[in-house]
Amino acid sequence: MTTNSKTNKATHVIVGIGASAGGLQALNDFFDNVPTASLYSYIVVQHLSPDHKSLMAELLRKNTKIPIEVIENGGEIKANCIYLIPPTNNLVIEDGKFKLLEKPKDKTLNLPIDLFFESLANHGKEHCAGIILSGTGSDGSRGIRAKGGVVMVQQPDQAKFDGMPRNAIKTGLADYIVPVERISDELSNYFEAQSSIGFDAELYQYDEQLLKDILAVLKTNTALDFSLYKRPTLLR
Repeated sequence: MTTNSKTNKATHVIVGIGASAGGLQALNDFFDNVPTASLYSYIVVQHLSPDHKSLMAELLRKNTKIPIEVIENGGEIKANCIYLIPPTNNLVIEDGKFKLLEKPKDKTLNLPIDLFFESLANHGKEHCAGIILSGTGSDGSRGIRAKGGVVMVQQPDQAKFDGMPRNAIKTGLADYIVPVERISDELSNYFEAQSSIGFDAELYQYDEQLLKDILAVLKTNTALDFSLYKRPTLLR
């Protein structure tokens, strides 16, 4: 059903990590299992009050030797680096660089994880990942609907606060639901496999109606509805 017209090359992978309440422990457990010389960029998106003085950089440095930087407007996205957002800002990627936005000053609901994940998917396409860790509410659940890379969610019964993981899972778009200490290995396995088979969804031609027919047969015979899954995930 698919034909590949070009061999995929090693690509810079950007990993967005959304966390809220209880997220510090989850982040520590995640980075404790990330290789020191990682080839990826890691961007941590949290819910923080603009008046909050974050100690996140100091706390994460106890669990990783990967360089940690606070994002500056217009900054380049480097591999093997952990990026943190200033408490007064939201973040998007624009023209391949970081763009900081002011948080709403009124009572408008602020969903920084959704905002960043949508931007990340538009920029990274198949070469990015969205990770949802411990937190309350549903931030991130809209963002993972954007057509982009792989979605990984912390196993809810392991999360200190399971609202964000459970709401992300309810979308049906989580590619992996695993304990946080396994997420880094799953990322590596996923992108290494993608590279080894030369998969790039944009280079594939496929019959959309045939795919819909296959999904309909699966739903009828197994009661599993894959219609909301992203096309690249299904084609793989």
